[in-house]
Amino acid sequence: MKITIDTAACSGHARCAAAAPELFRLDDAGYALPIDGEVPEELETAAREGQRACPERAITLH
Repeated sequence: MKITIDTAACSGHARCAAAAPELFRLDDAGYALPIDGEVPEELETAAREGQRACPERAITLH
């Protein structure tokens, strides 16, 4: 599983980082950045929680 963030849709609420800090970090302006590469299998549930926490639905898991 990989994480993609639509940076044009992200409003910087940081709810994804609050829900799954091990997968989402914030840039200097407070916008979400995903981890690079594949999500470890043991963190797939956390990735889904971060995705669900995004009010803009800017996070895609694939």
